[in-house]
Amino acid sequence: MPRSFAFGRDTRVNLLLGSGHFLSHFYQLCLPPLFIAWQQTFEVSFARLGLVMAVMSGTAAVMQTPMGFLVDRHGARPFLIGGTLLMTLSMAAMGFASAYWQLVLLALLSGVGNSVFHPADYAILSGSIDPARLGRSFAFHTFTGNIGFAAAPPATAALMLLLGWRGALIFVGLLGLPVAATIIWQSRILIDQARRPQRRAAEHQRGAGLLLSPSVLMFFAFFMVSSMAGAGIQSWLITILHQVHGVTLGAASSALTGYMVGQIGGVLLGGWVADRTARHLPFVVVLTIGAAAILLLVGGVALPQAATIGVLFIGGLMTGASRTPRDVMVKDAAPPGQIGKVFGFVSSGMSLGGAIMPVPYGMIIDAGRPELVLVVVAALLLLSLLCAGGARVGFRRAPVPVAAE
Repeated sequence: MPRSFAFGRDTRVNLLLGSGHFLSHFYQLCLPPLFIAWQQTFEVSFARLGLVMAVMSGTAAVMQTPMGFLVDRHGARPFLIGGTLLMTLSMAAMGFASAYWQLVLLALLSGVGNSVFHPADYAILSGSIDPARLGRSFAFHTFTGNIGFAAAPPATAALMLLLGWRGALIFVGLLGLPVAATIIWQSRILIDQARRPQRRAAEHQRGAGLLLSPSVLMFFAFFMVSSMAGAGIQSWLITILHQVHGVTLGAASSALTGYMVGQIGGVLLGGWVADRTARHLPFVVVLTIGAAAILLLVGGVALPQAATIGVLFIGGLMTGASRTPRDVMVKDAAPPGQIGKVFGFVSSGMSLGGAIMPVPYGMIIDAGRPELVLVVVAALLLLSLLCAGGARVGFRRAPVPVAAE
């Protein structure tokens, strides 16, 4: 009976945090379908509308590390509840906006609320979930975020047709209120990360000293470089397949969808593997090398369209499966009581990587060499492995803190 109850609690924790993580990703991509309506309503350029997205994403990226410090110092639950409410009410308030500057301000507030999720969720998962199932919990957390990304554009577009853009925003914004209420109601099962019982931690295990340690910096680089590679697939794969191999736009879109579906499914597979082996780095290395090889094959060889879709599905499966062991490695490297700031910091590397590369990739295509984009992507994937290896070496060499006497 106790085992059954423990499983039920783990499931509830996963569903609570997964619901909030779904919304955090959903809100990041629910705005682009509204741009045409916004352009007509507020009479602003599309560049200025793009600034709304930049402000929201940039704020979330910049604030993740400070939020991680606050989570570690004061506990994750109040920030998770407050962040969810701030994010969801800001989105709903956009439905009442009467001027462009109000959209920008509300996007900033939503970004602040959004910044809470990675540091708070990983701190709670690390303290609440049975260690034997922690890999699968991390995988489910990532999975819900990916589903939020995938669901946002079509759901928002459909709601806009039914309710108008204002009604759509109010509706999706208010969806967060029952999520926040449920987190408050069930907050007793959200156990925070374990803390080492000591009066004084070693300097390298605290604050900025921890974040600037070789291990954490290399994990930051690992996340950043991996995201730089992913940006080439997400932003430019359709263009590359069409220009290099003459793949129809419909088939190229299907190939990208196949890659993304494989990636989402691979996340769950990676969680299952992460719970069954401690050899996370070799697993990540094998999958990443395999994914890089597949991308080079797709870029260099004109495959039949069906084969292209199938091969890219396998490539997505490999990259997705490598994500959860990566997260577990970061958790293992974080000292007790410091998970929030570590995950907040390294997760900001993903946002930075996603912002760095779309323009350089576009310049490569403008120069008439679209086939080189997948070469660069494959090279970045291999470079990320050097970062991962450096992070693990730094983690093993780091001195172990002892309690103050």
